[in-house]
Amino acid sequence: MDADAHSDEKAVLLEYLDGQREHVLGIVEGLSEEDMRQAVLPSGWNCVGLVQHLALDVERWWFWRVMAGETDESWSEVEDGWQVSPDTPAYEVLELYRRECERATSVIAETSLDAAPAWWPQEVFGEWRLDNFRQLMMHVITETATHAGHLDAVRELIDGRTWLVLDG
Repeated sequence: MDADAHSDEKAVLLEYLDGQREHVLGIVEGLSEEDMRQAVLPSGWNCVGLVQHLALDVERWWFWRVMAGETDESWSEVEDGWQVSPDTPAYEVLELYRRECERATSVIAETSLDAAPAWWPQEVFGEWRLDNFRQLMMHVITETATHAGHLDAVRELIDGRTWLVLDG
């Protein structure tokens, strides 16, 4: 594949990822602080916790830690990305997600789709492995889309709003 084809492929992958990122932010738009923290499903997670998980455990983890190999102390700041301190307003978590998406996009811009991860958490994943940035991008798109769907279901249960409305 020539350089232009790689650029086009990366642009398509980023377009799909950005669409899912927009979905995540769009489906929670307008929820109150109370609604953002309401656990609707039996597993007990809430919208603000899921968005923080996407910011820290998906965008920051996969792009900065795994792909770029960043190893500063910020990785130990949050033990469980799903748990948001009651003192942290939901809007701050949404801003964190936006910032982490922007930071991740800078890694995307600078990284070849054929590049191997700079670091791999063998102790976390055992034999499972993503071998290149292309696979990592597909993994993140899939995870983000899956969680966007979770947010869709929860939002509909909270107030009936849906992201995609199909005319019947």
